[in-house]
Amino acid sequence: MAVGEKVGRSLARGDIVALRGTLGAGKTCFAKGIARGLGVCEEVTSPTYTIIAEYQGEKLPFYHIDAYRLNGDDDFTALGGEEFLYGDGVSVIEWSERIPGSLPQDALIVELQFREGGRNIRITGSRLPALERETP
Repeated sequence: MAVGEKVGRSLARGDIVALRGTLGAGKTCFAKGIARGLGVCEEVTSPTYTIIAEYQGEKLPFYHIDAYRLNGDDDFTALGGEEFLYGDGVSVIEWSERIPGSLPQDALIVELQFREGGRNIRITGSRLPALERETP
């Protein structure tokens, strides 16, 4: 959650964060951290059944999207997903690998994996936030 919060503080209007990882890898926890970094005061929960949840941060809206139940890009488009991705806030997508054609080239990709004693977090993208590495 702490790394997500740091990422959240560095995000700007229109940024898209694509979360990837197995079930239980920490995607929702990371998204909660991003929300905290954006100043969202509400309780952030997994939007698995609602698909898209909207929250208001201190300066920007936070769109939390869960693509797990979608059958690809067509489902995402039918839900109006692009309105969120290209809206006035920050979009965070869990299970983003299920909608690869909907993600822009400059999306920030966050891959989460279990490791003994914690998790590995790999962040890639053309606009990487400045983060300090705290643990090996």
